[in-house]
Formats: sequence, C-alpha cells, structure tokens
Amino acid sequence: MALSAETKQKLQRTVEAACRDQNSDIPGASVVIVAKDGNELFAHAAGKRGCKSNEPMTLDNIFWIASCTKMVVGVACMQLAEKGVLGLDDADQLEKLCPELKDIRVLQDDGTLVEKKDRITLRMLLNHTAGFGYTFFNTKLRDFSHPIGFDEFSGSLKDMIQPLVHQPGEGWEYGVNIDWAGLALERATGLSLNDYLHKNVFAPLGLQAISMFPNESMRKRLAYMNHRKADGSLIGRDHLLRQPLVVGAAEASSVFNSGGAGCFAKPRDYCQIIAMLLNDGRSPRTGSQLLLKSTVDEMFRNQIPDFPNFARQGIPDAKPDLTNPIPEIYPVPGNPPQGWGLTFMLSNGGATGRSKGTGFWAGLPNCWWWCDREKGVGGLICSQILPFADAKVLELWFDVETQVYNALAGYKDE
Repeated sequence: MALSAETKQKLQRTVEAACRDQNSDIPGASVVIVAKDGNELFAHAAGKRGCKSNEPMTLDNIFWIASCTKMVVGVACMQLAEKGVLGLDDADQLEKLCPELKDIRVLQDDGTLVEKKDRITLRMLLNHTAGFGYTFFNTKLRDFSHPIGFDEFSGSLKDMIQPLVHQPGEGWEYGVNIDWAGLALERATGLSLNDYLHKNVFAPLGLQAISMFPNESMRKRLAYMNHRKADGSLIGRDHLLRQPLVVGAAEASSVFNSGGAGCFAKPRDYCQIIAMLLNDGRSPRTGSQLLLKSTVDEMFRNQIPDFPNFARQGIPDAKPDLTNPIPEIYPVPGNPPQGWGLTFMLSNGGATGRSKGTGFWAGLPNCWWWCDREKGVGGLICSQILPFADAKVLELWFDVETQVYNALAGYKDE
C-alpha cells in the first residue's frame, strides 16, 4: 500500500491551504496517515505553532490529544482483561477497586438525586453506558455542579466524583467513564496510569514522545493553545490541562492521571498505536504483541446495540468556551445504526469511503483519529483549537480522509 507522489502533493496542498491564515484559519496542524505495516503513507505539518507564534508547526511538535487518550487506556485495560487482572463484567471487583462508585447517585431532571438501580462494570465504563457525563457536554450536570462547578481538567480526583446523569446501562452518555477505568487499572496494578502506559504500551511500541507528564524536551515542543471567537478570529489562550505541564517529578504523584484526557503526544507516535490495532494487536515495527487479535476484535465490536441512534441525540454547548453544539456526532448517508466499541465510536461507514467497521474518536482541542482495519489504514489530524467541533478542522479531516480513500481505491484497481 502506498500513495502516489501526486496524491501526497495534493494532500500537502490541502493541509497548507487549511492553515493559510494563522489568525482565521487553522493556525497550525499536523496530519499523519499510517498503514497496517506501520509505514506512514503521508505525514505533514503546516502553519504556525500557534496563532501568535512565528515558529512553523513541525511533525515534532507535541499536542495535547485529550480524549484520544481514551483509546490508549482502552488498550491498557484490555491487556489486563486478557490476563484476568480486570474483569469487564465484574461489578464486585470494580467496587472493590473503586469503592467511591458504591455511593454514586443518579441526577434527575429536576435536580434531585436517586439511588442507582444497578451496579457499574468496567465494560459500562469503556462503552460509556455507566451514566457518567461531562459538565461541558451536559447542561443538567453543569447546572447541578454550580455554584462551584466541576473541572474535569483540574488534575484532581475530586472533580471525577460526579453524579450519574442516567441509570447504569440505560443509555449512552459521553463522560468521565474512562477516568474511572484508569483509576481501576492503577489500583489493580499498583502503578500510576502513566507508568503503566509507558511500560506496557509506549515502550513495546518504541514510542518516545507520548506521555501524561511531558518531559522537558516535549514541553519545549508543545503546540500553543488557541481559541476561536464567535467572529471566526483566533486568539491565544491558556492551556486547559495545566497541572501535568507545571509540576516537577516529585509532585507528579499528587496529580490525577486522566485516563479520559491526559496524554500529550507527537502525532507520529500516536499513529503507531493505530498501526498496532490495524495489525491485530501486534506492532508492525517492533514485533511486540500488545493484544490478541480476539481482544482487538472485541474492542471493535459494537457494545451498545440497544442504542443505535446514540450519536444522533446531540451534544449541547454546555460550556461554549470548550465546545460548539454538535447536532449529530458523525452523520452517515442513509442514517444506518451506529455503535460504540470499547472506548471509541464505530461509525458504520461514511461519505469519505471508510469501511463499516471503522473505529474513530476525537480530542477536545480538535484532534481526530480513525482506524479502518478492513482497509488497513488510519490516521490522526491534530490542531490545538477550542472550542471543540471547529468547522475548519472538521473540513480538513473530511478532505484528507476522502483523498486517502479515493487514492487507495485507485491503487487497488490498478
């Protein structure tokens, strides 16, 4: 599998055009496309390091990938499920590891709290049916948390101890579920989540520039955070996930390791995790077997067949500084039923040419990844813009993915 020089040039022009004006377009972006064999089909960075920076964006720049972290933590949890250390459906074990979950109650529309009808399992956490939400995506939860509010990026476990927004197992709601899964992993292994990931995911893949606590070299290459105003212009803004960037090594143990949003990465490194999934759990570069094929199959199996329209329920802009409203997560022609695997969405096809079994998800500062095991291709489009669901980044992602699939279709026809 390869892309022609002409296709690569066209993709490069597309990325450059999307970053033409650092004050009104995408200030800077990094795009990496990877094949099942681990080789990069395309890799290019364009624009500037931030809307107020004169430095060019490069492929070595570091991005906060936010919820793209969830897939990585899913890999880690499934490693432990293979070994019998964690049980996907063992509520007793999860409550023993996370006793805080015993007393979590369910928030009603009128602002009152009621008891849970059922207990939470790890599978519920990984497929977002446990009932947890995010305050920036759920107005009911946001309003309940006032006058103080919850800050899911504070670096404190206290901000994860939130009420549920529906009964466990009775619906899909995107929220702090994977943060709790990461906490269960820590307590089951005796390792911090970051240490576990470095030892069992990053090191076996040979990755040097992905971490929950960036080292000095990574911090020096950190892309700036930007905010798009209502008029479409961009301004610089403070980093949302601040604690891991300012603490010293001695203080790191006091910072909550966010399984839901904690990783910083060079896109090329992240794409080697995608390549491992494309290759049925084995790294095509190092040969390390991180997961069994059957485990990867389970991760890509629809876990929520009872909620085929979950992606069409819409996500409000509960905190407009963090997200735009999202009427539908990923529209697909014909509106087929969609699904959720273990930590990511299954789109059931799409207008770009992706296969029906494709997994994908995103990160709050407008990072988007996908992994198409059937067609052996995946990739990551990274920016650092808030609020989420930025129209210009969505357009770039759609254009890049479409061009890749069109080129691969032509390649197979030859």
